[in-house]
Amino acid sequence: MEISYKSKKLEKQLSDPREMAKSFGQLARKVNQRLKDLNDADNLGIMRTVVASKCHELTGDRKGELAVDVSGNYRMIFEPFHDPIPRKKDGGLNWDEVTKIQINQIEDYH
Repeated sequence: MEISYKSKKLEKQLSDPREMAKSFGQLARKVNQRLKDLNDADNLGIMRTVVASKCHELTGDRKGELAVDVSGNYRMIFEPFHDPIPRKKDGGLNWDEVTKIQINQIEDYH
């Protein structure tokens, strides 16, 4: 999957191992694993088969975004980075056609 980042700071945190360790501490290993899972997937539909990621669509004020579990309450939050966003006939997200995402943040949103 093609991955972009919401900010240069986030891109640096997720692409430089030292910055990742500094920014995420004990979570760095899991953050790196989820990033690798996303990068290795040909499309978002494949993420549904990665049980540990628990990839899911968000609701409410985060509608349109998705998340994968990092650990505990921490999630990597991202969105499809297509124009237009691939949709099914019923209007839902077509996971199998999403091949580009933008990572927005990593946080505990619970």
